[in-house]
Amino acid sequence: MKLGARMLKTGLAVAIAIYIAAALPFQTSTVFAGMAALFSIQPSIYRSYQSIVEQVEANIIGAIVAYIILVSLGNDPFIMGFTIVLVIGVCVKFGMKENTILLALVAVIAIMESTEMDLLPFTMLRFSSLMIGIFASFVVNLVFIPPKYETKLFNQVDQHTGDILQWLRITTRHLSDRPALREEIDRLESAMVTLDHTYSLFREERTYFKKRRFEKARKLILFKHLISTTRKAFEVLKTFSSLENEMDKVPSEFRTTLVNELDKVIHVHEKLILSLKGRIRFHETDPIEEAGEPNIPKLVEYLIDIYEEKETEEEKLMFLPLATKLMDYHQKLAHLKKLLSSYQLYHTSEQIKTIKK
Repeated sequence: MKLGARMLKTGLAVAIAIYIAAALPFQTSTVFAGMAALFSIQPSIYRSYQSIVEQVEANIIGAIVAYIILVSLGNDPFIMGFTIVLVIGVCVKFGMKENTILLALVAVIAIMESTEMDLLPFTMLRFSSLMIGIFASFVVNLVFIPPKYETKLFNQVDQHTGDILQWLRITTRHLSDRPALREEIDRLESAMVTLDHTYSLFREERTYFKKRRFEKARKLILFKHLISTTRKAFEVLKTFSSLENEMDKVPSEFRTTLVNELDKVIHVHEKLILSLKGRIRFHETDPIEEAGEPNIPKLVEYLIDIYEEKETEEEKLMFLPLATKLMDYHQKLAHLKKLLSSYQLYHTSEQIKTIKK
């Protein structure tokens, strides 16, 4: 089992919160301090800044409502359930997130527990326990194992693009195993969602120097187009998967042309990724490129000719999605190539962080 940074930070935050609560001279609850730390950990420093105010507000709402109900109605289980419903309603009204609402509910349960102490000191002790957990998580997020989303994002782009292009090569040659391909497409669907999430986390990371802000903005644009191009390649793969049986019905000359042109496109895409990794010189020609640039528009014209030759409406519409996806992929790739060429020409001092140190 691989332990991620967030897992380690969660465990560390809980441990620190419990140690602090246990070390204080007044009787704070170590259990509720640990629970607050558990719910307060965030995936990025920026989200920690965003959430700490909301978490404190939720804690205050839960504590105040619980104290008022406890003083006026007692702590019968039915009354406690009613209090929880009330606190959820207030938090939702203020637009709080799920984790924040859970923290408010922890405050309700912590304060409405049976005790022989005076209610106000008991409420303050439990409130303090929860605040210890919140601030312990905030400090751990701020200081320990800061996330490197730029490296993580590029590695995800590299891995998913490589997988998609590999399956695209196999599928166009009718070598793919159908069940394995369907399973892989489902996995890649989830991977693309994860990729978008990582991009959002990278975009949220704050930079505090003007020079770094401009560099970050350029990298965000570059990553946006890298992800968009990968998604277009994935759409082509899905379209080929749905048409694999129908490909036997097209002329063998077209199938040969299709494989050759897509090999050129795949090679260009792979070369762009390798140039970002610093493994090849982007502007240097190679034997495959000397054989000619991919001519996807010509391939699409060939598909249109096949479309016109078909007799039934269903047969005519069969290959139109493929023509559309191929053109979209070709245009995205051409735009990415220009963008990357410009980036590496005018910003040679900037490098994508591709390797975890």
